[in-house]
Amino acid sequence: MNAFDWPVLLQVGLGRLRLTPDRFWALTPVELRLMAGPAKGPPALGRSGLAALMKSFPDLPEQPRKGETDE
Repeated sequence: MNAFDWPVLLQVGLGRLRLTPDRFWALTPVELRLMAGPAKGPPALGRSGLAALMKSFPDLPEQPRKGETDE
């Protein structure tokens, strides 16, 4: 289930689009998305993208810092 990010939606609707509360709550999610325009920035990273990133940059065992001992 994808939860709505209400603070962001309210900021877009009431802040950026300057809708009145009654106009905002009368919109469907599709209408609000169309009015807000395309999302800015890169798309969210999915599971396959995360797996590829983890494969490219695997975690390495921690090495002691210079001057530190392993005691």
